[in-house]
Amino acid sequence: MKKTSSFKTWVGLYLPVVLIVFFAIGPYLWTFISSITPENELYMKEFHYFPANPTTENYTRLFTKLSFQTNMRDSLIIALSTAVVGLILTVPASYSFSRFIFKGRKILLMQFLVINMFPIMLLIIPLFIMMRILSLMDTYFALIIAYSTFTIPFSVWMLTSFFNAIPTDLDKAAQIDGCSKIGAMLRVVLPIAMPGVLSTGIYIFITAWNEFLYAAILTNSNVRTIPVALQNMIGEYQIEWGLLTAGGVISALPVIVLFFFIQQQLISGMTAGSVKG
Repeated sequence: MKKTSSFKTWVGLYLPVVLIVFFAIGPYLWTFISSITPENELYMKEFHYFPANPTTENYTRLFTKLSFQTNMRDSLIIALSTAVVGLILTVPASYSFSRFIFKGRKILLMQFLVINMFPIMLLIIPLFIMMRILSLMDTYFALIIAYSTFTIPFSVWMLTSFFNAIPTDLDKAAQIDGCSKIGAMLRVVLPIAMPGVLSTGIYIFITAWNEFLYAAILTNSNVRTIPVALQNMIGEYQIEWGLLTAGGVISALPVIVLFFFIQQQLISGMTAGSVKG
């Protein structure tokens, strides 16, 4: 009886979980294996799951000959700056939409939602003209402003729902205890809404980190993000698969590290402010 129960548990629970995990990490694992495979083994007729002679040559070439660290620096500056600017604007805007009733509130919220229904490529031409007039082409500010145009509307809509889930009685109780409206937001509401704030910041960061179209059009040589640098490895007659996969592995590392360090804050933020005293 116990063996039958264990078998059903393994087949019904553990096996599907293992398959889902393998399906999720499979492409990343194959990309890593390709990145440590020598160039001559990549084009062999015989199929091998793992290279006979693993090498880090692709990573060495990536940082010595192509200056990939400069591309990582550019992407990091732009993604972090966009996330900071986005949260500075999104948090008070979302709190206002959640806690205050004013004329045009529903219309503005609906406009934020409607904006996300249109593809971001529609904004390329007007943004290109604006950046050229303001002499911001090929600068960090060009991409930070461009990314803010389509990340902030969705972030406001998303974060407003987090604030709506928090009872307004907490704000009133804080104000009775002597807090102002801003103080109630900072001391009571924000700690409870921290999972939503962090999730919003992560969304903005990853969107800016992975974006290619705006980066390819609004920047050239002074600023070059990782997606643009990876695209340049694809030539007309040849593709540098070793460099391309090595760059893909490196570009995924900051996001993985971000989730590794932020998971504790996500869990603690869910319980912050919910226990009296």
